[in-house]
Amino acid sequence: MESKREQAFVGLFVLIAAAVFIATVFAMSGVFGRSSKTYHAYFPFAGGLETGATVRYSGGRKVGRVERLRIDPQNPSRIDVTFSVQTDLPVKTDSHVKIMSISPLGDNHLEVLAGTPQAASAPNGALLAAQPYVDFNALTQQINDIAPRAQQLLETLNDRATELKVTVDRVNDLLSLQNRTNFSATLANTRGMIEENRPQLHSALQHVNSVTEKLEPLLQDFRKTSQEANQTLDHIDSMIGENRADVRQAVIQLRRTLTIMTDVSTRLDQTLDVNSENIDQLLDNLRHVTENLKEFTATIKTRPYSLIRATSPREHKTGERQ
Repeated sequence: MESKREQAFVGLFVLIAAAVFIATVFAMSGVFGRSSKTYHAYFPFAGGLETGATVRYSGGRKVGRVERLRIDPQNPSRIDVTFSVQTDLPVKTDSHVKIMSISPLGDNHLEVLAGTPQAASAPNGALLAAQPYVDFNALTQQINDIAPRAQQLLETLNDRATELKVTVDRVNDLLSLQNRTNFSATLANTRGMIEENRPQLHSALQHVNSVTEKLEPLLQDFRKTSQEANQTLDHIDSMIGENRADVRQAVIQLRRTLTIMTDVSTRLDQTLDVNSENIDQLLDNLRHVTENLKEFTATIKTRPYSLIRATSPREHKTGERQ
C-alpha cells in the first residue's frame, strides 16, 4: 500500500516537473507574456529559408521567426516572406530586410536592419524593403564572368612588366660604369670651368645689375610718358564729348556737300555723254580753223604784199596802160 502511494507521489512529481519545464521553455521562447507584430517582404531568391527560421535585428539577438513563405500570386518570380517580431522592436518605415548567415556554414536567417531615427514606425502588416540575396552560385557566376577580364588584365600586366624590364635594362645601360665615369668627368669639367670663369661671371652679373639700374630711370620716364599720353587722350575724349553736337553737325554738312558734288559729277557725266558727238564736231571745226589760221599766217609772213594787191595779177595786153 505504501509502495503504491510512493509511486503515485513520484509520478505526480514527474508530471509537475515536466509541466514546469515546458512552461519555462515557452516563457524563454517568448510565447507567453509577449505580443508580436507581423511584416512581410518580397525576395526574388529565398536563400533556403523555411517556416520557423530565426529573425534577428542588426546582427543581434533573436527577435522573431519566419511565419510563412509563399509564391507571390501577383508576381510568380518572387517569394512573399511573412515574419513576426516583438512588438517593442523599433522597426521603421525605411528599415530593410535581408537574408544572411552568421557563419559560412551556418543556416540562413532573416535580418532586420535598423532605419533612420526620424522615420516613422512601420505599422503592423507593413511591407518592408528587401535586399536581394546573393548565394554561392551567383557569386560563382560573377567570378566566371570576371575571369576573362582578369585574364586580359593579367596579359596586360605581363606586357607592361616586359616593357618595364626593357626600360630597366635601358636605365642600367645608361647608368653603366663607363657612363657614370663620363658623367662624373663632365661634372668635374663643368665645375672647373665655373671656378676658372667665376671672376668673369661676377663681372658680368655686376654689368647686368648696372644696366638694370640704368634701365630703371628709363622705365620711370616711360611710365610718366604713358601717364601723360593717357591724360592727353582723356582731354581729347573730353573735348570730343563737349563738342560732340558740333562735330556731328559738321559731319552731316560734309555728307550733304559730298552728296551734292556726287550729283553734280553725275549730271556732268550725263551731259558729256549726250553731247559727245557735238563736242567731237566742234573740236573738228576748231582743228580746221586752226589749220586755216596757220596757213593764213604763213602766207602773210611769206607774201605780205598779198594784203594790198592780188596774189595773181591780171594778164597785161599790148598797148594797154597800166
